[in-house]
Amino acid sequence: MKQSIIELKNVEKHYIMGDDTIKALNGVDAKINKGDFVVIIGPSGSGKSTMMNMIGALDLPTIGEIYLDGQNIAHLDESNLAQIRGRKIGFVFQTFNLIPTLTSLENITLPMIFQGVSKEERTKRAEKILEDVKLTPRKTHLPSELSGGERQRVAIGRALANDPEVILADEPTGNLDSKTGLEIMNLFVELNKRGKTIILVTHDLNLLKYGRKTLKIHDGKVLSRK
Repeated sequence: MKQSIIELKNVEKHYIMGDDTIKALNGVDAKINKGDFVVIIGPSGSGKSTMMNMIGALDLPTIGEIYLDGQNIAHLDESNLAQIRGRKIGFVFQTFNLIPTLTSLENITLPMIFQGVSKEERTKRAEKILEDVKLTPRKTHLPSELSGGERQRVAIGRALANDPEVILADEPTGNLDSKTGLEIMNLFVELNKRGKTIILVTHDLNLLKYGRKTLKIHDGKVLSRK
């Protein structure tokens, strides 16, 4: 029996807009097992980004419980949530979110600094990660000197810095051409084969084929699971 790594139970997220209450998530239940490759898909405004924020411990639910590796994180303070994010989850964003004044190597080592990793160990780990994402020749380049695909590889490398169990990717191919997007998706497939749990949030139906499991979300509800 597979062990779950993330579980959402009756999760709701409410936003107050004047006199109205908007339910961005409305009674969401979901279970993600270790080693899954899950694609969360839905149109703009469906609630998928809110769901990503819940899964990634970036926001807390108004109602419901969220379990990460068996720990209920729904009521933790920001300090504890930040520690969990730093250890257990690697984030990849559509806009890369790299520090423009840091090299590829330095961008990848950055999350390790916050975890207290020594400089020698940081460099050693980052060199290995750059090799894994096939960017060793570009390790001293700034983001402005890299192509979009190379910047996303650096972003994936940064997500791997602290060897998290879960990689959470938000529209990771959204700013890439189709050929480069394919290369990035193949990298996620390879990481999944190595045991990483991949959760990919997208509106692109072409990415459904990569997931072993699909969660379709609309108007704050999970409509179907596959």
